[in-house]
Amino acid sequence: MSTPLSNPMTLQGAVDDAFAGIRERLQAFQAQLVPREVGTVASVSTGIARVRGLPHVGFEELIEFPGGLSGIAFNLDEDGVDVVLLGDHAHVHAGQEVERTGRVMDVAVGDALLGRVIDPLGRPLDGAGPVATGKRLPIERPAAAIMDRAPVTEPLQTGLKVIDALIPIGRGQRELILGDRQTGKTAIAIDAIFNQRGKDVLCVYCAIGQRASAVAKAVANLRAKGALGYTVVVVAEGNDPPGLAYIAPYAATSIAEHFMEAGRDVLIVYDDLTHHARAYRELSLLLRRPPGREAFPGDIFYIHSRMLERATHLNDARGGGSMTALPIIETEAQNISAYIPTNLISITDGQIVLSPSLFALGVLPAVDVGQSVSRVGGKAQRAAYRAVAGDLKLAYAQFEELETFARFGARLDEETRQSIAHGQRIRACLGQSEFAPVSVPAQVAILLALNAALFDPVPLAHMAAAQQRVEAAANGLPDALVERLTDADVLSEADREQVTEAARQALATFLARAPPSPPRASGAPEATPDPTT
Repeated sequence: MSTPLSNPMTLQGAVDDAFAGIRERLQAFQAQLVPREVGTVASVSTGIARVRGLPHVGFEELIEFPGGLSGIAFNLDEDGVDVVLLGDHAHVHAGQEVERTGRVMDVAVGDALLGRVIDPLGRPLDGAGPVATGKRLPIERPAAAIMDRAPVTEPLQTGLKVIDALIPIGRGQRELILGDRQTGKTAIAIDAIFNQRGKDVLCVYCAIGQRASAVAKAVANLRAKGALGYTVVVVAEGNDPPGLAYIAPYAATSIAEHFMEAGRDVLIVYDDLTHHARAYRELSLLLRRPPGREAFPGDIFYIHSRMLERATHLNDARGGGSMTALPIIETEAQNISAYIPTNLISITDGQIVLSPSLFALGVLPAVDVGQSVSRVGGKAQRAAYRAVAGDLKLAYAQFEELETFARFGARLDEETRQSIAHGQRIRACLGQSEFAPVSVPAQVAILLALNAALFDPVPLAHMAAAQQRVEAAANGLPDALVERLTDADVLSEADREQVTEAARQALATFLARAPPSPPRASGAPEATPDPTT
């Protein structure tokens, strides 16, 4: 026997109410038509697709391909559009549909990226899950206006004595690092990132066209030294499509700009722009753009200048943040007058030149002081460095000239022998091992000891131990003195004497073992009995 139904009047009322609500919704509903512009793939080549049927597409607009593949519209012709593909295009074939997105290429930005390794599209490469950010910025953005910028007044310490003393870098500066293969370019940049620990400087490391093993090594070093927590790593590997290599530094720059506009200080490393230029040359040739010098397109200068111009120091009204850029360039046979190196030398505010001959001699970092220059950083250099750097650079330049002359076997007078011996000690003190940044007080103590010729009696074989003694003494200086060395506008004579005396006491055992040196002429460095030791 079936169950009796509910009260039909109550059920009928509920049905009527439901239909009345549906009728009201239907009357209020207005269908909205969303236009979609769809085209078709005409042809596909290495990293490039020819698309027809997108008459309103804009330059550098993002286009969606089947399978989630994205592309950027580059050539806008009457009969079609050439699109640079940003991924594996093996599944893309002629006749497939593509769709406009109406937006330009952008990248995720924010604090959630710190400690992560991502590709230029913002996809994680470290296996730590998706990147949770709520903001995105276009990868191509106009540089800050001149009136929004402030002078470079604060130094960016790299922890490398030869750079901080002789080729200083300021926050907001663009300093080029260039040299042949395997001369330590990346090592200098990684050391600079290590030295920002505890200094409230965020870092962005952009690897362009590097081997996967080299990138993995760099990330492992950053993680081992505790530097990955304040660093974003953007990677476009050597086997990635040229489109990804092309957009990688722009994506990294937008990530750094987000922090700069929030009032933070940022250090960004482009490693390296040689591969970036080659990727753009490849794309340009595939796009049938007219080749110019060394087959590079005519706008190769512009693609780098518009990117590096975004590195600056903002004024207080814009938050006071800064972005310091360290672009890296690989030279061939020390030819710094080649096309791409000269372009970037003219764009940047100075260059750090690495010498293969110094590298072969074991002088690390292999910085060629004679060819390296900083056009801005001297204005931001700490007073303690300025007090000693001028004399040090002159003495080192004189030593290099005398060393070249002495190779001919000429008989040298005593003063020349002393200058060569003093220069050898300068070279030994400016060298340091990888992943071993030196603090500001220790650097100042070593430089003052060099200027006072305290290292001259020390045999070259014992210079490493002597420097360690001086560093240990500098780390034990009173806090008030350390603060003055770091922040004072002028290095007072009393502070100079106090630091020099601490270095002299640290070297007392070395000085006691050395034979007495003869009196020296005014302005000449102390003599050493055997400058070849």
